[in-house]
Amino acid sequence: MKIAFIGGGNMASALIAGLAGKLAAGADIHVVDPNADALARLKAQYGVSASGAIDGALGACDAIVLAVKPQQMREVAAALLPHLTGAPLILSIAAGIRAADLSRWLGGYGAIVRTMPNTPALIGLGITGMVAMAGVSAAQKAAADGIMKAVGQTVWLDGEDMIDPVTAVSGSGPAYVFYFIEAMQQAAEELGLSAQQGKQLALATFTGAAQLAAQSDEAVSVLRERVTSKGGTTYAALRSMEDSGVKEKVVAAIKAAAARGKELGDELGAG
Repeated sequence: MKIAFIGGGNMASALIAGLAGKLAAGADIHVVDPNADALARLKAQYGVSASGAIDGALGACDAIVLAVKPQQMREVAAALLPHLTGAPLILSIAAGIRAADLSRWLGGYGAIVRTMPNTPALIGLGITGMVAMAGVSAAQKAAADGIMKAVGQTVWLDGEDMIDPVTAVSGSGPAYVFYFIEAMQQAAEELGLSAQQGKQLALATFTGAAQLAAQSDEAVSVLRERVTSKGGTTYAALRSMEDSGVKEKVVAAIKAAAARGKELGDELGAG
């Protein structure tokens, strides 16, 4: 498979690291980015070909991954349009850009898969929500799945309207986890532990609990109940959270993120 990346930032670099030598040879990966240092690094690490601007090399590619900032997508689409001669799969990882708008900017092009990865992809532990337009073939859908599985798990969605909820839950989700870890570290320090001890305890607890939940066949609520003896320390903590409405506030926050995702789609696709 010949794959091009327009944009050579962190997420593109993570995908290239997962793909090079596996789904595609390094020499079959082409990267377009105006940042000469980023291109030099990717060429040295993975043996990719590179260019500072969109050029004819994209015409020979089976898949083109759009890994640019959402605000740049319309301009990138205009430059890309003349090079879609080989009917490649277009894979967008840009937040807020709806497939219908991208298709419109590409002259009605239909072989587009829109995705929403998250930052744990940088260490191969990401999860990506994906939705395919009607013009995507079964082979192209399988190729898109293989590309994103290079950095973690994939979840296929029935409709693009589910991308905003995915963005709110998993796309933005790492920030919620970091926020809670920060709170645990702060509590540890206020209770007399050192900053290093607080960090070690919080990180190990999150990592271990997440792995336990992932490897268990039981509901997360059951796992929670098993470590919550009535009248005990865990019960006191969870009772305090319930009294403060923590769960309801978290749910409301995630819904706010989903609403903002829809707003961004409206704003970025206008015109």
